[in-house]
Amino acid sequence: MSIPMLQKVRVGAYIARQHFMRNKRYPLALMLEPLFRCNLACNGCGKIDYPDPILNQRISMEDCLAAVDECGAPVVSIAGGEPLLHKEMPQIVKGIIARKKFVYLCTNALLMEKKMDDYQPNPYFVWSVHLDGDKQAHDHSVSQDGVYEKAVAAIKEAKRRGFRVNINCTLFNDADPERVANFFDTLGPMGVDGITVSPGYAYERAPDQQHFLNREKTKTLFRDIFKRGDNGKRWSFSQSSLFLDFLAGNQTYECTPWGNPARTVFGWQRPCYLLGEGYVKTFKELMETTEWDKYGTGKYEKCADCMVHCGFEATAVMDTVAHPLKAARVALRGPRTEGAYAKDLPVENQRPAEFVFSKHVEIKLEEIGRAKNNKGGKQTTIAA
Repeated sequence: MSIPMLQKVRVGAYIARQHFMRNKRYPLALMLEPLFRCNLACNGCGKIDYPDPILNQRISMEDCLAAVDECGAPVVSIAGGEPLLHKEMPQIVKGIIARKKFVYLCTNALLMEKKMDDYQPNPYFVWSVHLDGDKQAHDHSVSQDGVYEKAVAAIKEAKRRGFRVNINCTLFNDADPERVANFFDTLGPMGVDGITVSPGYAYERAPDQQHFLNREKTKTLFRDIFKRGDNGKRWSFSQSSLFLDFLAGNQTYECTPWGNPARTVFGWQRPCYLLGEGYVKTFKELMETTEWDKYGTGKYEKCADCMVHCGFEATAVMDTVAHPLKAARVALRGPRTEGAYAKDLPVENQRPAEFVFSKHVEIKLEEIGRAKNNKGGKQTTIAA
């Protein structure tokens, strides 16, 4: 495990307080998306095809920090789009660090070396570099040659300067277990501190719909990867042992979407970071008015194949707190890679998918149009 002791202690204390207060639902990591604009066009991305007026939107520094305060989660993952395109990003990061929150700044690394002087090494700050495999695999994933080499150069420079650096790796059904294992072997010598790994989620408007994993293929893939690395123990993952065991098909979990709430240019997104089926103005409204029981594997068709970390890592962490001996055993031996899978959640009675994405885009475009017509003709750059 590559999670620093300071983070373990502070997050553990936060969870203990939630249990003491008997809070049933609470956030662990805020997924903050201050913009959707990106300088890549990856085939598996569901964020890049918004109309330009929406891609031009930014959440202001003040509203980003207000979201951090309102949510209260001990970890903030800043995603996008490409966050380094946001002119106020250094100030946003500094403001979050000042609040003693752990910041994971996700980036494709194309601008990372250029922008690195704007940031300082800090125990609360981590560069999270998007890297989906070796050179051939990653450049194919992001649909652009040369990106892997730029990312590796940025990682090495960040390590030279004393930063913590993780990689976030998304795998699809064309991933080869042997190549993935070999890729993971290169990350230690590269200086990478931790790996966040996850199967891709089938965004309904992603350009490439043919390479998303279903649950059966996800379990097979991760078992085949882990068995090539001493049941995964050869590599430093920045995830709980029970989540990795879940990926290998050894745990039956329901998702806890409130564990990773998302704040985007649309507002607070419900039900989760991956599904945008409604937006509200406040975190309180998100938590109190979302019909949580309508979502999740076995409940909703769009959730049927999801095993993504932002849906299930919080579940695994809560299971770790409830069953520390089980978690310790898995951490000691690594995820099991042989034998029967744990019983999966039945999907026979799940409700059919509702396709409401376009409606939300239309609402946002109308809002932007009204804002342009306000006095002064200035376009607002924050989400309502």
